Amino acid sequence: MRAVTWQGKRKVSVDTVPDPKIVEPSDAIIKVTTTNICGSDLHLYETLGAFMNAGDILGHEPMGIVEEVGSEVTNLEIGDRVVIPFQISCGNCFMCDSSLYTQCETTQVRDQGTGAALFGFSELYGSVPGGQAEYLRVPQAHFTHIKVPEGPADSRFVYLSDVLPTAWQSVEYADIPPGGSVTILGLGPIGDMAARIAHHKGFRVIGVDRVPERLARLAERGIETLNLDDYGSKIGDAVRDATNGRGTDSVIDAVGMEAHGSPIGKLAQQFVGLLPDALAAPAMRNAGIDRLGAVYSAIDIVRRGGTISLIGVYGGMVDPLPLMTMFDKQIQLRMGQANVKKWVDDIMPLLTDDDPLGVDTFSTHQLPLDQAPHAYEIFQKKQEGAVKIQLKPHG
Repeated sequence: MRAVTWQGKRKVSVDTVPDPKIVEPSDAIIKVTTTNICGSDLHLYETLGAFMNAGDILGHEPMGIVEEVGSEVTNLEIGDRVVIPFQISCGNCFMCDSSLYTQCETTQVRDQGTGAALFGFSELYGSVPGGQAEYLRVPQAHFTHIKVPEGPADSRFVYLSDVLPTAWQSVEYADIPPGGSVTILGLGPIGDMAARIAHHKGFRVIGVDRVPERLARLAERGIETLNLDDYGSKIGDAVRDATNGRGTDSVIDAVGMEAHGSPIGKLAQQFVGLLPDALAAPAMRNAGIDRLGAVYSAIDIVRRGGTISLIGVYGGMVDPLPLMTMFDKQIQLRMGQANVKKWVDDIMPLLTDDDPLGVDTFSTHQLPLDQAPHAYEIFQKKQEGAVKIQLKPHG
């Protein structure tokens, strides 16, 4: 089959690799019909390369058709149409019973000290072959799937793999009070969708980014926006000016470890990126530092007694946080990867013909799988209006 493989920093290729096979009786094989490039794939493309190996298959936002099932998978049949959550979870351990599917005790990557295994996301999360491919092996398939109806285009459902539940969780974790307000930092796919969800729920939303096309997408939906380039380090003042001097009730950081405006963190990441992997991986594990511009902005922007929801991916181990300010402002902080299946029942009613969240037109690019290298480049460089890119493995 053809698959998108990691080949080095800022280098991916589309190669012919062996077809996946049933390995465990709890596996299934799906024919991938649509697969997305995620913002966190760019962390592998850029910052987390020390945990990647040449030939690793990327991607964790696929959907498709069931081709084969293992003997223990009794709730799937050949021909079923399914979305595959980005995390692999068993559905019946202590953590899964608590709806903490990203902490599944059956698939935790204990040798790395991390949570549930993820598709296509480095040694840190199990080196499981990903979904930017023609076919995908799905472990724990009895639970690691979401059945969706036949008929509507893939764009109606594919975002259940990651974007919709991740954005939904970010809004839930933000704990916005009734009639309240939220600033969303970063309007890539997750921040954009989080803004749509919060706006749909009736909250006041202020979206912050520096890419004109991203700001325009939300402005067209009647959502307030601020261009970071117009304010720089004064973005907190701009939000306070718009909220009676107080700041918004909540802030969602949808940027993560590669935030702009963090020169020291950027230099540290670049230095580690120059090291051989044998040295870079321990350095990241023990002394890794993130670009914290978005976190610092969130702490500045949120009102006293407010809540910050971190949904952008962070990987640092010695990140300095202004705990005195956080304590003084009595800030609540929630974070973590999305527990996908916890939120599916809440989201499904919005995937209707009315399409209130605009999922049918959410992608900016739909490209053949063979164009993945170009797709990664324009997404990483924020070129050609790239916000969300779908890849079509079978044309």
